[in-house]
Amino acid sequence: MTTTLPANGFRRRPVAALAEAEWLQFRRNKTLVYMATLFPIGIPLVTFLVARKDAEPTTAMAAVAFELLALNVLLFVQYYSVLSMVTTRRSEGVLKRLRTGEATDWQIQLAPSVPGAIMTLACTTVVAAVVYGTGTPAPINPLLIVLALVVGTVLFSLLALATSAYTKNAEAAQITSLPVMMVAVLGLASLREVLPERLAQAADWTPFAAVSDLISLGTAGKLSAVAESDAALSFADSVTASGRPFATLALWTALALVLTRKSFRWDDRG
Repeated sequence: MTTTLPANGFRRRPVAALAEAEWLQFRRNKTLVYMATLFPIGIPLVTFLVARKDAEPTTAMAAVAFELLALNVLLFVQYYSVLSMVTTRRSEGVLKRLRTGEATDWQIQLAPSVPGAIMTLACTTVVAAVVYGTGTPAPINPLLIVLALVVGTVLFSLLALATSAYTKNAEAAQITSLPVMMVAVLGLASLREVLPERLAQAADWTPFAAVSDLISLGTAGKLSAVAESDAALSFADSVTASGRPFATLALWTALALVLTRKSFRWDDRG
């Protein structure tokens, strides 16, 4: 499907016009809309409501809910939607034609990430309203939760752009996306707890592990909310403890940016 751009708005605001066009195309794709709403909202809330059925809601329950939210929005909404949209635009020749207009390369690359970012904000709002509206203790440091999702959105958008260089078409994205998704799943806190020690240490440096740790610090004041024996940190201590996760995200973001700049393809024939 060819992207239609609003001509008048494009002359004034290339990024806004491109983002508007991508949002329109996203809304027209019922599969993407379904994946971007049902799973990111349904899975965390079902898990949370089942966990609190016979117990008072805790910060650990909130941490698990937000971790599942982050996994779904970053992988299946942000990463996969950007990958499929960019690959489709390239195969249709849209990316090549856009480069002949007023928009710069980074503006063209940025636009496909906007729909996922909007859906991430909407899903986070819904999940937060339910989790904290049912009496769950307030998060220790909500800023860390917000930053984890924002930086994660940027990182997984860049990973999608880098992966698109090795993706022939939208159907092939189901295969080329698997390595990134498998590495991301390794970062789940509950999975890292049961992995062999050396593998768990390696998993601590994966991109989603950093997102998970920041969410856990923000909600429960712990690097791992599933570790019940750990004492909750204060707001100030949670900021200090966030140094390593942020450093991990910075390293992965820099790597993804370099890969995108070196490997991104604007034309299937190029």
